[in-house]
Amino acid sequence: MDPDRDEWRRMLESLLGPEAAEEAMRALEASGADPAEWAKASGLAANPQALAAAISQMQRILSSDDGGESDWRFAHDVARQVAHAGGDPSVSAAEAAKVRSVLTVADLWLDAATDLPPSGGPQIAASRAEWVERTLPTWRDVADPIGVSVADALSSVLAEQLGPGGGLPEELGPAVPGMELGRLVTRLGRLGFAMQVGQAAGTLSKEVFGGTDTGLPLLREPGLLLVPANIEEFAEGLDVEVDEVWHVLAVREAAHARLFAHVPWLRAHLLGAVDAYARGIEIDAEQMEEAVRSIDPTDVDQLRGALSEGIFAPQRTPEQERALVRLETALALVEGWVEEVTAAAVAPHLPHAVPLREMLRRRRAAGGPAEDTFKQLVGLELRPRRARDAARLWSIVARERGISGRDELWSQLDLFPTAEDLDAPELFLDRRASSDEIDADLDAALEAILGGVDDDEAPKENPAE
Repeated sequence: MDPDRDEWRRMLESLLGPEAAEEAMRALEASGADPAEWAKASGLAANPQALAAAISQMQRILSSDDGGESDWRFAHDVARQVAHAGGDPSVSAAEAAKVRSVLTVADLWLDAATDLPPSGGPQIAASRAEWVERTLPTWRDVADPIGVSVADALSSVLAEQLGPGGGLPEELGPAVPGMELGRLVTRLGRLGFAMQVGQAAGTLSKEVFGGTDTGLPLLREPGLLLVPANIEEFAEGLDVEVDEVWHVLAVREAAHARLFAHVPWLRAHLLGAVDAYARGIEIDAEQMEEAVRSIDPTDVDQLRGALSEGIFAPQRTPEQERALVRLETALALVEGWVEEVTAAAVAPHLPHAVPLREMLRRRRAAGGPAEDTFKQLVGLELRPRRARDAARLWSIVARERGISGRDELWSQLDLFPTAEDLDAPELFLDRRASSDEIDADLDAALEAILGGVDDDEAPKENPAE
C-alpha cells in the first residue's frame, strides 16, 4: 500500500469512519485529485503534528458552509507546502536589484519592437511562496466555477437517483451524522478540486519564471514579476551566458505584461472562455442512470466501485468544445506574439537569442507550465504547433504591414485572428483583404441607399396638415 495515500486514508478514517474513508478517497481521486501527492508535499507521513492539524482542518471544512472559503484556505496551505518542499530560498537584495535592472532594460528594448507602451506597476522579485501568494487569488477566480459546477452537477444527479431524503448509510460517518450523500459528495468534490489547484499552483511555483508563463494574467494589478531561483536553475547547464537567459525571460515577462495592461478585452476573453467551459459542465443523467441501474446507492462497496470507474465524469458539450477552441486560439496568439516581439527586441543585443528561443520552444513542446495548467484545469491539451503557427502569422503581418499594422490587430476583438487563420497563417492577410473589400462594398451600397435621395426628391410636408 502507498504509505502517502494511507496517511490521508487514516486522516479521513478519523473523520468519517473506516468504510467512508476509502469512499472519500475514491471521490477525491475521481475529481482528479491525488491525495498521495498532497501527503508527500506536506510531509504528513513524517510529521504527526501536521497530520493532526490537517485532520482538524478537514473536519472543520466538511462541516462548514462558508461558500468555499475553507476549501481555498486549505488549498492555500497545500500550495505553500508544495512550494516550500525541497527548498524555497529567500530573495536576496542582490537578486532584487538584478530583477529591477533586467526588467528596466527589457522595457527599453521592447520600445523598439512594439507600439504597446510599458505596463507600469511594480517590479517584483518573488520567492516561490510569494508567487503562490500573488497568483492564487486569480487561480481561485479561474478554477472555482469549474469545481463548483462539477460538484453541483454530480450532487444534482445523485439527488435524482436517491430521491427525497437520500441520506448516508450508517457506515458513512460518525463525523457527519445525517448528512445527505449528495451534500457530502459536493463538499468532497469542491474541496478536492480546490486542493488539486493548490497542489498545481505549488508545483508551478517551482517551474515558472514570472507571472505570465501560463498565458493567463495571474497578477491582479499591472506589474512585472520574476522568480530568481527558477531562472537560475533553468540557466544552469545551458551553454549560454546566464545574463542572456535573464534578459530573454525578462523581455518575455514585460511583453506579456504590456498585452494584459493595454488590450482591455484580453483578460475577459481568456477568463471568459474558462468560465464558459465551467457553465457548460453537466453530467449525462441518462448515461449515468444506465451505468448505475444495478447499483444500490446505500451499498458502500458498489458505490465505491462506481466512483473508481469514473461513471460520474462530466461529458463535454458542443458549447464547451467551442469555448476550449477559443481559449487555445487566444493562448496561442498571445504566446506567438510574445515570442515574435521578444525575438525582435533581443536580437540586436544578445548573441544567443536564436538558440534561447528554440530552447523555450522545446520546453513548451515537452510540457511547460501553460501546458500542465490547462491539461489539469479543463482537460485542454495545448498543441505547441498552434503557438508556432501564431508566431508565423504575427511575423507575416509585421513584414507586410509593419509593427503598427501588427499591433493594431489587438485594438479590438473583431480584428483578432481566428482558429481558421492559424490553420493557414500565410493566407491571413489575403482573407482579411477580401473581407475588407466586402465590407467596403457594403458600406458604399448602404451610403448610396441612404444618401441617394436629394432634397428636391425628398417628400414635402403638406402645408394643410
